[in-house]
Amino acid sequence: MSEISALWRVAPASEAGWLAELCQDDGLTGFPPPGMPDAAWVLHAMYEHEQRPASVSHHQAHQLLLADGKAEPDAVGGLDLEAGVVTGGELGRAEHPGPGWRRLRWSELARRTGEPVVAEGLLPSYRSAPDGRLEDRSWPVSLHLPAEGSLDRMSWNRLTDLLLEHSPAGPDTRCLAYYSQLVHNPCATTAEEFAHRHVLTGRLGDARALYDIDEPDFTPSNLWPEDRSWIVYTDYDLWGTKVAGPAPLIDALVNDAHLEARRLPWAC
Repeated sequence: MSEISALWRVAPASEAGWLAELCQDDGLTGFPPPGMPDAAWVLHAMYEHEQRPASVSHHQAHQLLLADGKAEPDAVGGLDLEAGVVTGGELGRAEHPGPGWRRLRWSELARRTGEPVVAEGLLPSYRSAPDGRLEDRSWPVSLHLPAEGSLDRMSWNRLTDLLLEHSPAGPDTRCLAYYSQLVHNPCATTAEEFAHRHVLTGRLGDARALYDIDEPDFTPSNLWPEDRSWIVYTDYDLWGTKVAGPAPLIDALVNDAHLEARRLPWAC
């Protein structure tokens, strides 16, 4: 048994049943909770490299690699099916990209583009983020895009720290983690496979360990304590993670210097 498996054990699938009732959703991409009584969205981190050309897109770079035989046609991190271009996006867990990259907050990009941080009426994603795309509708290679479907490590660690501070039992708070069908079993083909719920149970103080679990390569779709006082929700298709819970917790998220979190009235 791995060290992580010893900390987070498989729990009955029925433990996520209350989320299905609360959210009136099948949880295929994660259970989207209502604000209870307050909520905010943690925007997944993006980064910028000032020495990389801001006028060259990920799509252009990929086409050059294809022409040189240095890339496979399907070996891409993200694809905009509508535009038919490689976007440069990633799916799953994400680390700091390394030397030369600095954090670029959504708010800074919004000031450059003259657009809202998150477009009104939409959830945080590549469709609602400030539009930093080039003419071919791909993003510049100078930008490392937010991870889709998973919090980045920095944001996950900081979020769990704040959850610890706002949970009465602190690190000993018993929690459950649900992984959506698409995250846990992306190759599912039958109704029975899609209906299966994968749930783990462990201590909130051990939540950081979930980032290094062998499979799946995502943070949990939902995380909540046994008393259900707060819920974390990361949708498979989004660039943001919703946290619903008491106002003091949400205030702490919104005002935290390490996270970029926003209350979105239309997405409570």
